[in-house]
Amino acid sequence: MSLPSDFLGRIMFILKEYGPSFASGAGKTMAIAIVGTLIGCLIGFAVGIVQTIPVSKNDNLIKRIVLKIVKIILNVYVEIFRGTPMMVQAMFIFYGSSALFNFNMSIVFASYFIVSINTGAYMAETVRGGILSIDPGQTEGAKAIGMTHFQTMVNVIMPQALRNIMPQIGNNLIINIKDTCVLSVIGVVELFYTTKGVAGAYYTYFEAFTITMIIYFILTFACSRLLRYWEKKMDGPDSYDLATTDTLAYTSGLVKFPDPKDKEEK
Repeated sequence: MSLPSDFLGRIMFILKEYGPSFASGAGKTMAIAIVGTLIGCLIGFAVGIVQTIPVSKNDNLIKRIVLKIVKIILNVYVEIFRGTPMMVQAMFIFYGSSALFNFNMSIVFASYFIVSINTGAYMAETVRGGILSIDPGQTEGAKAIGMTHFQTMVNVIMPQALRNIMPQIGNNLIINIKDTCVLSVIGVVELFYTTKGVAGAYYTYFEAFTITMIIYFILTFACSRLLRYWEKKMDGPDSYDLATTDTLAYTSGLVKFPDPKDKEEK
């Protein structure tokens, strides 16, 4: 079958011939981005919580030394992975693991590992900022009733900080969807790598990458809409009642915002 002469005809021809290849590449891109973002968030939460552990002069000397060393190591990790391109990190980790440690990573494992630790470095600073944005009085109140630092983080601070950093989590997912293309340098067959093969088959680079650009846009736009919907769900309704079992507190603590629909009916 010959290649059509018009632009739209070539687009349709490529989709017909290589549609499954584009779908497979897009699926691999989304899998790496989603899994890498989720694991990166877990890494970021762990690093962020450790970085905010308070240290006072009254603490045990060994505890202070260990925490100091751990925080220095974590700071080095964050600065290195935030200060270097993911493409360079992919080459360094994939080939360096074999050269230095005689450990041959599979391409699949390397792709998830690289995106995860890169995302973790960015999320660590996001989580640290989210924790510090919460009123210190809440931390003091939690510790006053006997909570440990870990209990305070899990039960008091992190639920509030999570809402504040949700936009950044979504932003990292969008970035990872686009940045998975750099993994092609180590042979990961994601969307960009697939497109290069398709384009080279008929020398239709413009048409092939037009399709790829549209696919990337659809993926990122759909994810951004879903994440924004999730954020609104986390905010809850504009009108609500303060939940309490104390009847005296209930009568004085009722909070209800006016509904614009009531004004319209009047």
